[in-house]
Amino acid sequence: MAKGKDVRVRVILECTGCRNGVNKVSTGISRYITQKNRHNTPNRLELKKFCPYCYKHTIHGEIKK
Repeated sequence: MAKGKDVRVRVILECTGCRNGVNKVSTGISRYITQKNRHNTPNRLELKKFCPYCYKHTIHGEIKK
């Protein structure tokens, strides 16, 4: 069985507020690791998660590894 054809894959979610420089006081970039089903969600994943650097809930988008 091929390892590259798994249905569930690990993705990294990164805060869009910290990444785009919206919050100038931010000292870092918030990242979360999660899994998604490749067949059910072929598009990039976006979830609203808490960013400890922005001190609020922001959109976290999927990035490449």
